[in-house]
Amino acid sequence: MITRHITSIVQQALNRQAAVALIGPRQVGKTTLAYELADTRPSLYLDLESPADRNKLSDPELFLGQHEDKLVILDEIHRVPELFQSLRGLIDKGRRIGKRTGRFLILGSASIDLLRQSSETLAGRIEYVDMGPLDIQEAGESNADLNRLWLRGGFPDSYLAANDRDSLILREAFIRTYLERDVPQFGFRIPTETVERLWTMLAHQQGGLLNVSQLAASLGVSSHSVNHYIGLLMDLLLVRRLQPYHANVGKRLVKSPRVYIRDSGLVHALLRLGDLNTLAGHPVVGASWEGFVIENLLAAAPRRTQASFYRTAAGAEMDLVLELGGEHGLWAIEVKRSLAPAPSKGFHHAREDLQPARTFIVYPGQDRYPLSAGVEVISLRELAGELTKLP
Repeated sequence: MITRHITSIVQQALNRQAAVALIGPRQVGKTTLAYELADTRPSLYLDLESPADRNKLSDPELFLGQHEDKLVILDEIHRVPELFQSLRGLIDKGRRIGKRTGRFLILGSASIDLLRQSSETLAGRIEYVDMGPLDIQEAGESNADLNRLWLRGGFPDSYLAANDRDSLILREAFIRTYLERDVPQFGFRIPTETVERLWTMLAHQQGGLLNVSQLAASLGVSSHSVNHYIGLLMDLLLVRRLQPYHANVGKRLVKSPRVYIRDSGLVHALLRLGDLNTLAGHPVVGASWEGFVIENLLAAAPRRTQASFYRTAAGAEMDLVLELGGEHGLWAIEVKRSLAPAPSKGFHHAREDLQPARTFIVYPGQDRYPLSAGVEVISLRELAGELTKLP
C-alpha cells in the first residue's frame, strides 16, 4: 500500500473551502483517496457514471439538502455539468447556517481548465487540486524502485503489478479503455483508430517539437483535426505541451512547443516496451527518461511555477526552465541518461542567455556534486525534494 502525500493537501483544502475539485486521469487513485477521506468523517459517495446515482440527483437540491451534515463525494462530475448551479445554491445556503467548509469533494477525469468552464458558478467557493500518477517521492527509495516507476509509470495498478508482464497488460487495457470510452465521451465522433495512431506517433516522438502539418499528413487528416485531437489528449491529462521560454535575449528562439506523453508507462505500452532491457535498446530511451524526469519535477514544483524549455535557432538549449518567482528566481535544468553526464556547448550557451539563479543536471545516479561553477549534478529524487520544500 502506498501513502499518497496528496491526501493531506485535499484534507487541508476541505478545511478551507466548501467544495474541493480533485482532478486527475482515470485510474490514478482519486476514488481510493476519496474513500480514505470518507472513513474519517460522515460521508455520502455518488458515482455519476451510475444511472442509479444520477437518478438520485433528479432534484439535487432536495436530495443533497438531506445530507447537509455529510461530506458529499461526487465522482466523475463531468457527466453532470449542470449540477454546479445547484451546488452553488446549496453552498450559499449552508454558509448562512454556519456550514462553510468541507461540503463537497468533486472528482473529475478531465483537465482543470475544462472543468472550470462548467464550474464558473462556484467561483470563490471551490478549490482545485491536481492529482497525478505516483511520483518519485511516493515510490520506494532504491534504484530498482526508480527504474520500476520509469518503466511502468505511475498509475498505481501498473506500478504495483506482480511483474512487468502484468503491468504491461494493465496499461494496454487502460489505453483501450480511454480509446473506446473516454475519447468518444469527450471527443464526440473522433475515430478511435486515428487517435490511437496519433498517440503512438507522439510516443515515438516523445519530447519532440510539435509539427502539426507533418502529423496531419501522416494521419491523412487536417491540421485543425490534429490540434483538436492533441487538445483532447491534453484535456484528459494524458499529454503535455511544454511551451518554449520567451524572453528578450536578443536571440532567434524556437516557437513550437514540445509534446510529451505525461506517463512514461504509457509511452512504453504504446511502443510495446515491456521490460528495461527492451527499453534500453530502443531509440526512445533518452526521450522517455527526459519526459519522466520533467513530469516528476513538475509534480514537485510549487503550484504557481511557470515551466518551459529553452532553444534557439543557433543551438542553445535547456530541457526545462522553471520560473519560481520571488527570491528563488529561475532554475535551469538539463536531463541526462548517463552516469557521467557531459553537457554540450548548447547547454553552456543557454546558461549564458538565461542567467539562471541555479542550474542542475539531473542524472540516474545517486551522488550530488558540482560539475563546474554554478552547475550541480543531482539525482531526480533529491531535486524533487528540494522543489517540494519551496513555499
